[in-house]
Amino acid sequence: MPFSFKQFHIDDSRCGMAVSTDGVVLGAWAPLAQAKRIVDIGAGSGLLSLMAAQRSQAKITAVEIDNDAALDCQSNIDASPWAHRIELQHQSVLHWASTAEHSFDHIVCNPPYFANGPQSEDQRRATARHTDSLDFDSLLGVIGQIMSEQGQASLILPSASLSAFISLLNQHRLALLTRVDVISVEGKTPHRHLLLLGHQAQLDDQRQANEPQIHSLTIRTPCGRYSPEMVALTQAFYLKL
Repeated sequence: MPFSFKQFHIDDSRCGMAVSTDGVVLGAWAPLAQAKRIVDIGAGSGLLSLMAAQRSQAKITAVEIDNDAALDCQSNIDASPWAHRIELQHQSVLHWASTAEHSFDHIVCNPPYFANGPQSEDQRRATARHTDSLDFDSLLGVIGQIMSEQGQASLILPSASLSAFISLLNQHRLALLTRVDVISVEGKTPHRHLLLLGHQAQLDDQRQANEPQIHSLTIRTPCGRYSPEMVALTQAFYLKL
C-alpha cells in the first residue's frame, strides 16, 4: 500500500513486507550522523535507504534480491530528492558482499527473523520474513566483512529471535553496543529490540565494561496516542506529527 512521508513517498505494492512501524523506528533511531557510506541490507521498498538519505549526507547502497521488491525500490529512489546518493544493487547480499569494493560506516537491516514455523502462501512475504533466504549466521558474516573498523550496524528483531541472534555475535567478533527494548503500549513487555553492533575491537575505545547500554522506547500510551518519545523520534517523517 502506498505510504507518504514528509519528504518522500513509498510504493510497496510489489514488496513482500509493507511499510511497518518496525522499519520506521529503526530508520529514525540508527545513529547515522557521521556516516559517509551506508548499506541497507534487504532493502525491500527502500524505506530505510530513503530515511538514511534524509538523515545524512552519506552515499547509500540498497541491496535487494527480490525482483518485484527491487522494482519498487528503484522507483521509490528515483522519485525521491536523493536519487543521486542512493544506488540499488539487485542481487543476493552474499554475492554482493563478496565483490564489495569498500567498507561501510553504517549498516541498516530489518532482517528476516522466523527460523521455523509456517511459511506464508505469498512467496515474497515468506522470503522477507523467514531466515531461509538469509540466516542470522550468514547475515552476521556479511556485517563483519563489510563494516569499517569503527563502523556500526543497526537492526531490529522480535523478542523470540533475540537470544539466538546474540549468541552468534562472538564467533563473528562482533559486539552488542546498545539495545533498546521497544514496548508497543505503555505497561506491556517489550516485543521488539533495536540493536547497535560494532566490532569487538571497538569495546575498549567506547566503554570499560563489556555490557551493552540498555534503554527502552514506548511507542503508544494506554489511550493509543504516540508517546512523547515516539513523537520526538519520528516527527521528521510521519505526516501527522
